[in-house]
Amino acid sequence: MAWKIDPAHSAIHFTVRHMMIANVRGEFERFTGTVELDVERPENTRVEVEIDAASINTREPQRDAHLRSADFLDVENHPHIIFKSTRVERTGETTARLHGDLTIRGITRPVTLDVEHTGIVTSPWGHRSAGFEARTKINRKDWGLTWNKALEAGGVLVGDEIKIEIELELIEEAAAAAV
Repeated sequence: MAWKIDPAHSAIHFTVRHMMIANVRGEFERFTGTVELDVERPENTRVEVEIDAASINTREPQRDAHLRSADFLDVENHPHIIFKSTRVERTGETTARLHGDLTIRGITRPVTLDVEHTGIVTSPWGHRSAGFEARTKINRKDWGLTWNKALEAGGVLVGDEIKIEIELELIEEAAAAAV
């Protein structure tokens, strides 16, 4: 069954080390996606998400502008970040590993997300909603995000590892069209 991401109740967050001592957190504010959710056979589920790369927000306008530049996301030439699932591996009653291809800056690499299905409910408006949480870590250099500055005391300005946390609320497609 087809489901759409409810952007008002979903979030894509990331965390990266800054100067080796602190974390910078951010999010992407605009994204769309569909999930062909097979509740009876989760391994048949398919996911596609398109993120507006320019919607990156770390609550620091100068940093966000730099992240949009050719040094990082190069949104002028690569306006979208795309995820397409390739398979689902069930790991428990409500957990799975979602394998897929992540495209950033025109570079596509495989990623695996640890996913938890948090339930399906009928909303007060009569449509069914499904919840999911997902987490993964990627090395930004694998997607050509190599810009950095060495620190005088050793180390670098931006860490290589990016932690990604996703919270999704989905609405059945028939209901999503009516909302």
